[in-house]
Amino acid sequence: MCTRVLVIGSCGQIGTELTQQLRLLYGDSNVIASDIKFPTPHNPHEIFEHLDVLDNEKLSFVIEKHKITDVYLMAAMLSATAEKSPEAAWSLNMQSLLHVLELARNKKIKKVFWPSSIAVFGPTTPKENTPQFTITEPTTVYGISKLSGERWCEYYHQNYDVDVRSIRYPGIISWLTPAGGGTTDYAVDIYHEAFKSSEYNCFLSANTKLPMMYMEDAIKAAIVIMQAPKENIRVRSSYNLSAMSFTPTDIANEISKYFPNFKVTYSPDFRQRIADSWPSSIDDSHARDDWGWRHSFDILSMSNDIITNLKTQSSKAS
Repeated sequence: MCTRVLVIGSCGQIGTELTQQLRLLYGDSNVIASDIKFPTPHNPHEIFEHLDVLDNEKLSFVIEKHKITDVYLMAAMLSATAEKSPEAAWSLNMQSLLHVLELARNKKIKKVFWPSSIAVFGPTTPKENTPQFTITEPTTVYGISKLSGERWCEYYHQNYDVDVRSIRYPGIISWLTPAGGGTTDYAVDIYHEAFKSSEYNCFLSANTKLPMMYMEDAIKAAIVIMQAPKENIRVRSSYNLSAMSFTPTDIANEISKYFPNFKVTYSPDFRQRIADSWPSSIDDSHARDDWGWRHSFDILSMSNDIITNLKTQSSKAS
């Protein structure tokens, strides 16, 4: 039986580019995009289902209609946005996962990818080289929902042999798709503002060091873990994942190599408290040992790639 993929949240920051990559891998007709939002002309999808993942009846119908084998559940309300609507965030982040896990338990689908986050960690977690198994006491709604989701993933695997796979994403940076309401969004916005106005007001303090990852690596990780042999997936809650760690100052200095007049000011807001509760670097040795995770981009190569692409995009627009 061929792989038939459903991406839930295909219009989001990661979902947009993940869907494109999956179609290159499995073919357009075998990857179904879905979201509560409709695709835009700038973000078209070959096969699209308008879907509210909280509508369990519609979700089941879509999976049966398209003979889905693998689900990538990317729909979520991220950290900063979730703090403004805690109940809605909990409902979306938790019920969507339980709906998909139940479908897997009942053998309607074969494999599930569900992303967790470094938000599962909290102020009591070791900040440097945060280990795979450590204290997890999140202080945000997003983190609480992700930690609860990790426990559900492991529960469904242990009790029902559900093949669910998960990674704890750090901050994700993309030049192509807009950020989605997270605490690390500054690292996306700062590149675009360098092009627009040569200045940026950052909502985190200058020396706030956080784990980050370029979008290409984020997508690669999701696909690699899903393609790994089942017996290699030894962590069924969620794997630590890492690529690089940097501060707003670090990224501003890198951008200034391309834009010498670029200036950054700092006005920390409520997101600073969230960032302060998270690790500054991650030990992802379990992912590297178990299923061969290797990142490709550091801050230098990422910055070069982003700025090259933004320049190309700008020249086409003009």
